[in-house]
Amino acid sequence: MDIAIGMPGMIPNVSSKTMKEWAQRAEARGFSSLIVDDRLVWAGYDILISAAAAAAVTERIKITAAVVLGPLRANLAEFAKQVTSIDRISDGRFVLGLGVGSREDDFLASAIDFHSRGKLMDVLLERTQAIWRGEAEPIGPVPVHSGGPPLLFGGSSDATFRRLSRYGTGWVCATSGGPSGVREGAKRARSAWANAGRSGSPRILALTPRFALGPNGQSAVDGYLRAYNAYRGNGANQRAASALVRPELVREQIELFAAAGCDELVINPCDANPDQVDLLADAIAGG
Repeated sequence: MDIAIGMPGMIPNVSSKTMKEWAQRAEARGFSSLIVDDRLVWAGYDILISAAAAAAVTERIKITAAVVLGPLRANLAEFAKQVTSIDRISDGRFVLGLGVGSREDDFLASAIDFHSRGKLMDVLLERTQAIWRGEAEPIGPVPVHSGGPPLLFGGSSDATFRRLSRYGTGWVCATSGGPSGVREGAKRARSAWANAGRSGSPRILALTPRFALGPNGQSAVDGYLRAYNAYRGNGANQRAASALVRPELVREQIELFAAAGCDELVINPCDANPDQVDLLADAIAGG
């Protein structure tokens, strides 16, 4: 099972120097991918800009968006161009994850109908695929991979697995899913894949609870996770309580997700200090 590490772009006030050093350390320590994530109503960097920045300062590591809130990208031609620009800047290392989103405030801020997000996602896929396959007017650079970068889909609806079976290469299990969610979702993903007549099998990614290691780990968790998850009410406390603040908790999660059949495990940070990259790598190696 591959182990990916999240970029700290969602942590408020993280500096450009920190983002650069984090990406380069993650590549040096052998993580499979740098993960960038998306949320509009929050003091974090834009997911696509973070992906481009990570691609520009690395050479080998994958850059994975897990996941872009597709329905918020209203200018589909511009979005298609942004994606293939990152695809070219990264020399084909970019993996695009897409999800419809679950936070209504992101849609209110965008003046986009929350209840139409599934339909908007389907339109996005049809339009961007046509552009990336060269079936529309030329918009942006030609993708490194024919037809555009690899696509992942996050979510648990039937529509998610329908989109995966038609367009995707893999499925992303959210933090709330846990190992049991991986098992159930992987079955649905593989069934949809087979029913669509596709060969091979979809790649299964999963997100663990977030991590912060070292003597300041718990304070970083309390300061970040409770604010980030405030909209969940008491769920914010639950997220904070489940954070990985000791090396043995990291190794325990790796064992659980590997046994559940996960192909790539994503571990996102609560602390933007680049030393966290080394602390996580050392915790994994100590298992």
